[in-house]
Amino acid sequence: MIKQIGQRIRELRKAKGISQEQLGLEAGLHRTYIVSVENGKRNISIIALSRIWEGLHITPQAFFDSILFQKK
Repeated sequence: MIKQIGQRIRELRKAKGISQEQLGLEAGLHRTYIVSVENGKRNISIIALSRIWEGLHITPQAFFDSILFQKK
């Protein structure tokens, strides 16, 4: 699940055409934190994930509405 969350963040960030640094500024998180989350190397807290949703201007529902989170 950690890797899927990171992949989804990267996917949405790139779709919006913003850098990791810009997302970090929007979300109030450091760029290196965004990098480690996107690479699946950090277990993100729900608070940090919520801040990223705000930074991406999306809802939790929109975030999880992805094939990445469908049961196999």
